[in-house]
Amino acid sequence: MKFETLAIRAGQDPDPDTGSVIVPIYQTSTFYQKSLDKFGQYEYSRSGNPTRRALETAIASLEGGKHGLAYASGSAATVGVLQLLKPGDHVVAGQDLYGGTYRLLESVYKGIGIEVTYANTYDISEFKKAFRKNTKMVWIESPTNPLLKISDIAKIAEVAKSHKALFVVDNTFLSPYFQKPLSLGADIIVHSTTKYIAGHSDIIGGAVVTSDEEAFKAMKFYQNAGGAVPGILDCWLTLRGLKTLAVRMKEHEANSIYLAKWLQSHPKIRKVFYPGLPTHENHELAKKQQTGFGAVVSAYLDGGYDEAKKFCENLKIFMLAESLGGVESLVCYPVKMSHAVLSEEDRLKQGITANLVRLSVGIENKEDLKDDLAQALDN
Repeated sequence: MKFETLAIRAGQDPDPDTGSVIVPIYQTSTFYQKSLDKFGQYEYSRSGNPTRRALETAIASLEGGKHGLAYASGSAATVGVLQLLKPGDHVVAGQDLYGGTYRLLESVYKGIGIEVTYANTYDISEFKKAFRKNTKMVWIESPTNPLLKISDIAKIAEVAKSHKALFVVDNTFLSPYFQKPLSLGADIIVHSTTKYIAGHSDIIGGAVVTSDEEAFKAMKFYQNAGGAVPGILDCWLTLRGLKTLAVRMKEHEANSIYLAKWLQSHPKIRKVFYPGLPTHENHELAKKQQTGFGAVVSAYLDGGYDEAKKFCENLKIFMLAESLGGVESLVCYPVKMSHAVLSEEDRLKQGITANLVRLSVGIENKEDLKDDLAQALDN
C-alpha cells in the first residue's frame, strides 16, 4: 500500500467486537484474564494497550520499519533509545542538536559515564575522526534545528556500520512523508510525535521505529520498566492526526516554499535557511535523500535582539510559541526558547545569533501569512 493508505489503514482494522471503523479508545488500566494458565494479549496498559499498539504499528509502517514504540514525549523517546548505552560507551553526535537532546547528553548521560563527542557530520573525513573503540551510537538530526543543515545519511550509515555503532536519526522535522532514514541505512528513528505526526498542537508524545530485533527488545523492555508511555487518549489523537499527515505535509511545504522565496527577496532579511531554496548549501543533497523540504523556515533579520523582539511581538497570525509542526503557524526565538539551554558560546558556534528567528509554517492561506510577515517586518 502507498503512504496515504497506510496512514489510514495500517494497524487500524475495524474493531472485532463492534465493527467500529475507528480504533476505539481503550481507556482502561488493566485487562481481564480468563485463566491463570494463559494470559491474554494485554495485561496492563503500561505494558501494552490496543489503542497504543495501533499507533505504534501505523508509525512503524509509515517509516518502513518492523517495530514501533510510543512514548509520553519526544524526550522520553530519546531516553528510551539512550538506555541502550551503558557506562563507558561513547556517542558520536551531530554538532547541531535540539537543545533538549543536548541537555540529556550533557546533564544526564555524561554524569553516568556516557562519553559524547559532537562531530562535523557535513564533512565525512572529519566525521570519521570522532570515532573511538568504544563508540556504540551515532545520533544526528537532518535537517537540523534551527538552521536546517542536511547530513548525508547514507554515508554516515556506512561509517557507523563499519564501527558497529547503532545509527539514530531524529526525523521529527520531515516526518516519514518526506524522509525515511531506515531506507538510507539508519538503525533507529526517533520522533517527537507532538509535531507533524499528531499535527494539531494538542498532545505531547514521542515514538521510536526500528527493524533491529535486539535493539527493539531492549527498548521494549525499558518502555515497560520505565513506564514513560503516552496516555490512551493522546495515542488516539495522534492516530487521528496521522491519518491526514500526507495532506497536511503537502500544504505545509507549499506554503513554506512560497514564503521562503518571498523572504529571500525582502530588504530586511539578511539570510533565509530553507533546504527547498536552490541557494541552500545542501539543496542538492536534500533533493537526493528527501521527497520534500519540510515546513520550517529560519532567517537572520537585519538587526539584533531589539529588531527580533519587535518582529516576533508584531506578528498577528504567526504566534510566538515553543514547538512546531501544528496546522497553525508559529514563530520561535531559538536564543531564548528551543536552544536556551546552550551557552552563548555554543549557540554562536552553531550560528544561533540574536537576530535569528524560526518559523513553523502552518497551513493557513499563504497570502495571509505573507502579509503578516510583511507588516511585522515593516513595523
